[in-house]
Order: sequence, then structure tokens, then C-alpha cells
Amino acid sequence: MNAADISALARQLFESQGAKAIAVAAQKAASFVEAGDKEQAETWRRVRAVLQEMQGPHES
Repeated sequence: MNAADISALARQLFESQGAKAIAVAAQKAASFVEAGDKEQAETWRRVRAVLQEMQGPHES
């Protein structure tokens, strides 16, 4: 999956899940790891990374 597709998937997930989107992406990645699907797991790790970038830095 290319970067544009990853970004579109991340936006769609954020629109449907809101603040839970990062956790949902992480859970999907873990599920694919357990199932042995490394390619899908990597896709969902990339989606999670995009979601974290969209969220922006945390204030301390």
C-alpha cells in the first residue's frame, strides 16, 4: 500500500473512530502479527504512525 492509501485509510479510521483510532490501528496490527500476516501488520503500523502524526505533539 502506498503512502497516499495509508493516509486515506488513517483519515477514514479517524473519522469513524475519533480518539480511539490509534488504539484500533494498534490492535489491528497486533492481530495480523498473531495471524502471521506481516504485510498487513506493517500496513496497520504505518496507519498508526500517520494517526500519531495527525494528533501532533503532546504538551508537557
